[in-house]
Amino acid sequence: MRRTEAEKGQTTRNRGSRKPAIAIVGAGRLASFLVPALNASGYTISEIILRRRASRKSFWRARSLARKVGAKVVTIEKAALNASLLWFCVPDREIGSASAMVASRLPPSAEKRYAFHSSGTLLSDELSPLRKAGWAIVSVHPLMTFVEGRPPSLGGVPFALEGDPVATRLAQRIVRDLGGHSFRLSASRKAAYHAWATMTSPLLVAYLVTLEQVARQASLSATVARRMSAPIIRQTISNYGKCGPARSFSGPLIRGDVPTVAKHLKLLRKNPATREVYVALARIALTYLPTENRAELRRLLKD
Repeated sequence: MRRTEAEKGQTTRNRGSRKPAIAIVGAGRLASFLVPALNASGYTISEIILRRRASRKSFWRARSLARKVGAKVVTIEKAALNASLLWFCVPDREIGSASAMVASRLPPSAEKRYAFHSSGTLLSDELSPLRKAGWAIVSVHPLMTFVEGRPPSLGGVPFALEGDPVATRLAQRIVRDLGGHSFRLSASRKAAYHAWATMTSPLLVAYLVTLEQVARQASLSATVARRMSAPIIRQTISNYGKCGPARSFSGPLIRGDVPTVAKHLKLLRKNPATREVYVALARIALTYLPTENRAELRRLLKD
């Protein structure tokens, strides 16, 4: 019996919505969080693929992950490489060489295949050996911090996508299934995006370490300083998210309190690195935030 056009269309939609099997290349921090999240979202993880000379820790972590999701742990040389999607979760410096090694071992397939990597700074072109083999490629970078022992929720997390349109569409669907949302990023903007991303977490931690150095001058240990500063830091970030920077700004600069800022600068001469951070941030505040006595404060910050 001949199918109607509506039935044919439904079959096509079902095929397009089928969740691809995924092989993960690497077993680092990102893979440790991504593999369980993909599995919980209904994706089959077929293989976790490692270098032949991977460390014992990598093999241990890969085996632990594989047991949780029913995957196999294999080296690149022994991988089946028959999943529809390969997701590279290796350090940036290894993406190009890993993709070239995989491309040299691909089994023949008439199926459309996809490759993702998750570098925030490198372009999707790192996977060009696979593109030359007919695969669609895209970089998929979650704007989230992944540290051992602190699994984050991916709900609401933005993912930056840059690459081939067909691979980007698949990435958008997978990101939705993970609970995140995605946005497209042009290749020319990726370095700026990653500089911003680096300032949102790694350099924010560096700033928080700077706070600990100043707290020591007030005879507070780093542990005590972290505990005592946590409430005001949380409230400031909450205010910033809800109200924007201008309405979240407080303290001596908004009041134009020149004598207080002068005392801070004199004290911080004992620690030039922290003083440099203070001065740089104060100058940013004078440029972008509401402050009083700007001319006098600028003169003070030049000293």
